[in-house]
Amino acid sequence: MNAEPLPTVAGLPAWGRCAVMGVVNVTPDSFSDGGRFFDTGAAVKRGLALVAEGADLVDVGGESTRPGAQRVDEAEELRRVVPVVRGLAGEGVLVSVDTMRASVAEQAVAAGARLVNDVSGGRADPRMVPAVADAGVPFVVMHWRGQSADMNARAVYTDVVREVVDELRASLEAAVAGGIAAERVVVDPGLGFAKQAEHDLALVAALRELGAALNRPLLVAASRKRFLGRVLAAGPQAAPPPARERDAATAAVSALAARDGAWAVRVHEVRASADAVRLVRAVERAGR
Repeated sequence: MNAEPLPTVAGLPAWGRCAVMGVVNVTPDSFSDGGRFFDTGAAVKRGLALVAEGADLVDVGGESTRPGAQRVDEAEELRRVVPVVRGLAGEGVLVSVDTMRASVAEQAVAAGARLVNDVSGGRADPRMVPAVADAGVPFVVMHWRGQSADMNARAVYTDVVREVVDELRASLEAAVAGGIAAERVVVDPGLGFAKQAEHDLALVAALRELGAALNRPLLVAASRKRFLGRVLAAGPQAAPPPARERDAATAAVSALAARDGAWAVRVHEVRASADAVRLVRAVERAGR
């Protein structure tokens, strides 16, 4: 059979396969990077290295959203993010900004960002949807039930796939009603956000169902997350491996996501996931 057509997002390139979004955390307290790229120069260098390894776009964020994290103030988030966005965009990198604040989104877009990735799906800041609509850039709407400080308490579901679809649909509809063109909206099931490992695994198993139910391109952000650590732990009582030892499992999820029609995967280490999505597309094209 022929390979299935791939989802596209208005305003962004069509890569002909699942895209790879590399992550640059400009934070001192990331669960994954531990402040390695907190300096502007180091962050720009990291973004360029991710592109060299196969990233199609680079997601720059200045606020940790790990479980339990407290919010950074607006001025500090701007100080962290905008120079990095400007530096990478000036080198020709397709940049996404990872923020829940409309002011940061606006200034990042002015500095060259071409996509706004809001983990709150436009719910944390009532100005976000109008700001993105005015900017005319694509928007990632993630499934979100509240701030990182207490999101673990919100990880209660009867049917996680159905509830995530319903809640994401509401955020998607709000974004479109607020003026963002539907063809510019990407949805993200929010792996690790207000979810336990069993919820994340159920959502990964249902990626094709999620994409079909919402009829929008899907971003899958599993990179180094807790549920992978739980899967990789040697036993029920064993400690999970640290975040940086979960990259092979991340690449496995990237392959599954590409197979199930995801628009893009968001990862900290690019090369293995870039190889995985390319291989999946080659196999699809070879099928009959």
